Amino acid sequence: VQLQASGGGLVQAGGSLRLSCIAAGRSFSSYVMGWFRQAPGKEREFAAAISWSGGSTFYANSVKGRFTISRDNAENTVYLQMHSLKPEDTAVYYCAATRNYNKYASKTEYIYWGQGTQVTVSS
Repeated sequence: VQLQASGGGLVQAGGSLRLSCIAAGRSFSSYVMGWFRQAPGKEREFAAAISWSGGSTFYANSVKGRFTISRDNAENTVYLQMHSLKPEDTAVYYCAATRNYNKYASKTEYIYWGQGTQVTVSS
């Protein structure tokens, strides 16, 4: 599975962005999809994940209530809608795929990664 993320950019604090990640290859719907982010000088951290069918979603406390993850299996795409953005949300955002539903927050469980898209939030 090849993943390509897009949709990042520069936005003012309080603004919104929607990230997209399109998957090339078969069996997209058999993967749990996640979004991770990595700020300069920091480790890559979990942001959100969504189950195979989209029926279950999971969020890091830092983004809960502001970010929404969704997927369209017919289009092989997963989205991350981000509202009320803060300067501390500035990071490179990566989409990733795993078959391990129980460890959706663990970056070591993800086997496919996109190239990342930069999100910069100005104060």
